[in-house]
Amino acid sequence: MIETEGLTHIHLLVRDLDRSLRFYESVFGFQEKFREGERMAFLGTSGGDTITLNEVGPDSPDAGKSGGVDHFGFRLRDGADRDRAITEVEAAGGTLLRRGEHAPGVPFAYVADPDGYQIEL
Repeated sequence: MIETEGLTHIHLLVRDLDRSLRFYESVFGFQEKFREGERMAFLGTSGGDTITLNEVGPDSPDAGKSGGVDHFGFRLRDGADRDRAITEVEAAGGTLLRRGEHAPGVPFAYVADPDGYQIEL
């Protein structure tokens, strides 16, 4: 077994880097840490979460594709914030896909970012 210190980042191909930056900054509180060239930005949170955004252009068929990964999730500090989180996702250009309960008392909401990546809240 190889020991790790956890997942280091998620790398997303996006159509518009600035649009995706605004989405992840305004909805989830990510901050841009640095850029690699003009088309790649590294974002992070105070909790250590990292997302790398790589702009592949507005006509790219690869942006928003999951490559077999269905979704990624963020655990809300307060589950009561789920409605507010959905409102913020929609205001930032994302969409609510569905919501419900995995089991009684275990609510979820699936939203999509502007490129279509599914995020569980």
